[in-house]
Amino acid sequence: MGYENIIYEKKNGIAMITLNRPEVRNAITKQIWIEIQQAIEEIKEDETVRVVIITGAGDKAFAAGADIKELNARSMLDNLNNPAHTALWEIENLPKPVIAAINGYALGGGCELAMACDIRIASERARLGQPEVGVGILAGAGGTQRLPRLVGVGKAKELLFTGDIIIAAEAKEIGLVNKVVPHEKLMETVMEIAEKILGKAPLAISMTKAAVNAGTEADLRVGLVLEKLCQTVLFNTKDRLEGTSAFLEKRTPQFKGK
Repeated sequence: MGYENIIYEKKNGIAMITLNRPEVRNAITKQIWIEIQQAIEEIKEDETVRVVIITGAGDKAFAAGADIKELNARSMLDNLNNPAHTALWEIENLPKPVIAAINGYALGGGCELAMACDIRIASERARLGQPEVGVGILAGAGGTQRLPRLVGVGKAKELLFTGDIIIAAEAKEIGLVNKVVPHEKLMETVMEIAEKILGKAPLAISMTKAAVNAGTEADLRVGLVLEKLCQTVLFNTKDRLEGTSAFLEKRTPQFKGK
């Protein structure tokens, strides 16, 4: 499938989605959300892909929010049909881990895109925030929902009400990103994490993501039942036998995702 606003690449089990509008700091349009969703659907069906990385082209931005010209022209009906929610839901619930490589500004929809990923690694140059209230709207691509779940209600309200843009170090301090690294080490660090995940059992990773996603939206008792059911499924996989056998035989396991 051809893409005009993103670059989609895959190699050695890792898929890379790069927002490709560096001349406008990778500002996100409706078409970009559609292309991201299409790429995620392609990845979902591709058994050779086991880890996904999302980043932005250039050195200045991951994605510096929505394209304001498009936003200004958007109607109420357009907003109801905004594809951002669907794209981000697909990322969040993709049965494969998704890592955000935040190489610069991640504002508005860019921050919401990063929050839908499983792991967020930020360059020391990164700046994050939800400045939507400054133009008369709210963080409407999941920002009012995912941000409180990541950083707590009080801090989320502060950021959402003020529209403040924070540096990478503060984002790490409040739990918005997992790690901050020197800018020139960003992709190296992200690839190291991706390759570490590649060495694990893919079905176990998938089940772990499902258990965490669903369990954190339920009470503890329901979450524990879900965890037990996921574990029970894994006990019937060839990868479980391969993993335990390899451990006992002191060799590297060869997982097949079966």
